[in-house]
Amino acid sequence: MKDRKKDKFNEHKPDYQDKDILDETSAADIEEVAPENESDEEQGLEAEVLKLNEELEHVRASVEKEKKEYMFLMAEFDNFRKRTLKEKSEIIKNAGEQVLKGLLPILDDFERGIEAADKTDNANSVKEGMVLIYNKFKKFLEQNGVKEIYPEDRDFDTERHEAISVVPVAADDQKGKILDTVQKGYTINDKVLRHAKVVVGQ
Repeated sequence: MKDRKKDKFNEHKPDYQDKDILDETSAADIEEVAPENESDEEQGLEAEVLKLNEELEHVRASVEKEKKEYMFLMAEFDNFRKRTLKEKSEIIKNAGEQVLKGLLPILDDFERGIEAADKTDNANSVKEGMVLIYNKFKKFLEQNGVKEIYPEDRDFDTERHEAISVVPVAADDQKGKILDTVQKGYTINDKVLRHAKVVVGQ
């Protein structure tokens, strides 16, 4: 009777030896699968690295291209700047030459006037010659943008006038007014070339 109970117990008792075999099999399967997973990850990383390297090379090529274009533009700008400075210098030089060339006929008139003054005692004729030369010279200056400043009876303006003397005045309407011009002032193209030296009422 006892032997029958023992046999029934053994039928339901787990076979621990079989369990160890299953555990070993599962571990072996895991070991076989793990390398495959690791290989997939490595391949994925390699592909990502290749992709990044390609993008890096593309960026480098783009930067190199832009660098060359920038250097080209800088060279063009430097040439433009030099060319502009040269043209500006030539314009100033030629403008100065034209002004001096325009003064030569007036110089000729002065020489002729001096020769005529040596040959005559008539002061009026000498004066008339000087007036003609003066008007000719003044017209030449006006043609080149030089104009005289007429400050008399006008308000004193520090931008155009230089006060060399201040005179007390009785009339209020004369205060701050220009009473006399000691030296004429001139403008060139509306810019002050020389301030007029004046006497101002106070």
